[in-house]
Amino acid sequence: MKILLILVSLIARSSQLLLTECGTEGRRPQLNDIAVKCGTSSIDLAIQICPVIYTGYNETLLILNHMLDPVCRATLDDSVTPPVARFNFPLNMTHACGSIFRTTSAAGTGIFSDFSNIQTVNISGVVRSVDPTTGTITYNAELKYYYSCAYPLEYLINNTQVDVSASSVSIKDNNGSFISTLSMKLFSDVNYTRPMVIPQLGIELRTSVYVEVKATNLTGQYHVLLDRCYASISQLPSNSSFFNLFVPCSKDRFTTMIENGDSQTARFRFPAFRFIEQQNETVSTYYLHCITRLCEKSTCSTFKQCNNRRKRSTLDTTEEGITRTYTITSPEIVTKIDTNESKEKPLIADKEEDSAVGLGVAVGLLAFACIVALCVAAVFYKRLRN
Repeated sequence: MKILLILVSLIARSSQLLLTECGTEGRRPQLNDIAVKCGTSSIDLAIQICPVIYTGYNETLLILNHMLDPVCRATLDDSVTPPVARFNFPLNMTHACGSIFRTTSAAGTGIFSDFSNIQTVNISGVVRSVDPTTGTITYNAELKYYYSCAYPLEYLINNTQVDVSASSVSIKDNNGSFISTLSMKLFSDVNYTRPMVIPQLGIELRTSVYVEVKATNLTGQYHVLLDRCYASISQLPSNSSFFNLFVPCSKDRFTTMIENGDSQTARFRFPAFRFIEQQNETVSTYYLHCITRLCEKSTCSTFKQCNNRRKRSTLDTTEEGITRTYTITSPEIVTKIDTNESKEKPLIADKEEDSAVGLGVAVGLLAFACIVALCVAAVFYKRLRN
């Protein structure tokens, strides 16, 4: 009875659209009468209202997941053709208007082909009509509009530039991601307060590089877990050398994990290095890439266990495989190439010059000795003749 009174009150306040105003749109409901937009922080539903009116209802009689909360109610939008009833609700666990969250796992494909347990969360629900008829019978058919959004929980982040701070990219709403921004930033201190500035001639080898990957506007039930981070000479490592900073169940001995899978921020550090194939260049330039997973807080620990994961041995480095994922770009990492060549050359040249002078002196002394010997021999020869 209480629900019915609430509905009657809502009907009184409804901006009713008359069936006569619907024209040809006043018809029986069809399967494609609902449009679903899977947003970064909310889900939008748009239901054509004229078929609803034709069936005997209006926007106030469409109830989302049995929720009567005003945040979960529809509003009439007659500024579009055909007019629609709109629902918009946030994607957090405390207020998702009764939506069902279900996480599924499957084998990875493409860039994630060597990962098992790639997860997707499915958010679903139903909009139902509530018949206000109070008599014994009704002529109104029940309406049901089902919606579903699938959100991937695995992403590839490319840090292809690293200047003062990293840039980030907003993911389009219709991609079905509930992260508004994934960003990678580099810092020069352990407290992650001073953004790393890379000079034109590069940073010194063995300089500590502090990396932070962060998700913003992410529903609170998920944490950020870095699955793999690697460096490559080219922005897309399809035809270049790459070096794994860490992969599932294994990491380089100089890489230190600081925080991973414990919050919506992941952090690690590594000492600056150079690629050997760039040893003849003034500086070594390379790029960072991180494959990033969103894991439910209760399941993050399972993804850190090696017995549930296949160790990644190869890398899908095709451009198609990489551009299918969400990427972030920022300036490159540049390291100095330590060389003593400029110092050694003058020293070598001086040694060669000293050797040439010494040889000339030795030859001169030898020639002088020969002349003296000949003169002495000539004197003795004359005395013997006499």
